[in-house]
This record gives sequence, structure tokens and C-alpha cells, in this order.
Amino acid sequence: MELSVSHRFLSSQTRQCRGIQYPHHVFLPANLHWRKELPIFKPLYMPTVRFKTPRALDEISGCPTITAAQGGRNGEVKRITKETNVHVKINLDGNAAAQNDTGIPFLDHMLDQLASHGLFDVHVKATGDIHIDDHHTNEDVALAIGTALSQALGDRKGINRFGDFSAPLDEALVHVSLDLSGRPHLGYDLHIPTERVGTYDTQLVEHFFQSLVNTSGMTLHIRQLAGSNSHHIVEATFKAFSRALRQATEYDLRRRGSVPSSKGVLSRT
Repeated sequence: MELSVSHRFLSSQTRQCRGIQYPHHVFLPANLHWRKELPIFKPLYMPTVRFKTPRALDEISGCPTITAAQGGRNGEVKRITKETNVHVKINLDGNAAAQNDTGIPFLDHMLDQLASHGLFDVHVKATGDIHIDDHHTNEDVALAIGTALSQALGDRKGINRFGDFSAPLDEALVHVSLDLSGRPHLGYDLHIPTERVGTYDTQLVEHFFQSLVNTSGMTLHIRQLAGSNSHHIVEATFKAFSRALRQATEYDLRRRGSVPSSKGVLSRT
């Protein structure tokens, strides 16, 4: 049974391969029908695409279309120790849905940035020994997010792999560059002038990203280019990280599903 829909109403997930827009004229296999455009005096008309299966565009692009049934690339981790109980779910092909409750308000705010600017669905529920301090909960949340991210990426085929972004926030400017190489490394150069933002110990920012790269297999470099307000510096860091990660996890249309490595594999070992 054929399905006919206007090109204007194709879902963004059908028309895009995680951020790479198909041209207005979509090239279809010869056996599929393309209705020519009407004269220009009917401006509301849009060309019609006919396709028989949801994979019609996949076969052209070599890039998988994420469908509602598939639900995107997902990772889910439960980490339970004597110090913390952490449950993380992440969808790399989400819609910026955020539901974060770690018991650390500022960390929740930063995880909301990860969802909002990465366009990931991020759900984190954590309880821990914050009556002592935030260290263990901060660390275990980051370890679980990194593991969930690695799960969601799978074999990392077809992705851009590299991400690079500079985010300003008023007087602060932070640059983040990352590589989903499978090799964990953190280069960190933030100069946060105060010991705390709210109740959050600013030393924990570095520890958060170190824990995340350890379990995700990511090379991550963070550089502060400007800034004097502690809140602005940290928030700009999370925003830049989110946009760089979004770029790195999106599909490269030209790669056609191959591993973005001359070795043919992106390995944690």
C-alpha cells in the first residue's frame, strides 16, 4: 500500500539525518513516483513524495531514519552503591525532554542544559549521601551518564565523531572540543573565581567531566576564553559541551553508515 504525503509535512526525522537537511528535491528510486511542481501562480502547492516503506529515504542516503517505533538511540543505566542510587536514561534522538532530580539543584540545572542544547532526552534520578557532601552523587551521576551515552552510541557507525563549539554567556566565553574516539581524556582549563555556585562546590565541575569521559570513551577539551562570574562560566561550559556533543553524535550523510575512523573501528580498548 502506497503512502502519499506532502514534502512540507514529512517529519523532521524523515527529512533529516540528525541535522543534515535533505534538499527540496528528494531523489527517489526510479520505481517511486514524483509529481512535478505546478506553475508558480499556485504558491501553496508543495511537491508530493510517494514511498512504499519508511526506509525509502534510508536507501538513498545510507543513513538510518529514526522512527517513533524505534525511539532513537537510547542508553539506560542503574548504578547502585553504598553511597548512591542513580538511574539515568538518555535518548540521543530526543526532543530536549528533561527530568532531572539529583538532590543537587545546580547540577539539575546543568543537566537541563545538556537536554535543551543537545536536543537529547535526559532523565536522571539520583539519591546519595549529600548530607556529607555532593561529591559521590556528582561523580556517580556523571559515570552513569557516560555509560548511557556509550550504550546509545553503540558501534558509533555513521556519526560525525568530532564536535566543536564556543558558547558565550554574558561576559563568559567557553570553548569545547571533543572526539568520540573511544579513548578517555580530559583537558580542563576553567578558572572559576568562587568556591561555590549556590551550594555546589565548583571543584566538582572538573570531577563531573572527568568521570563522564572515563565511562563514555571521549576525548574532551574545555577552555575558558573569558569570564568572571562563576555561574556564567560553568553554565557556558555545559552549553558548549551540549552543542559539541550534539554535533559529534549526529549522522554524517556522506559517510553512509561507516565507522568514522581509518582503523575501521572506534574501540574502548
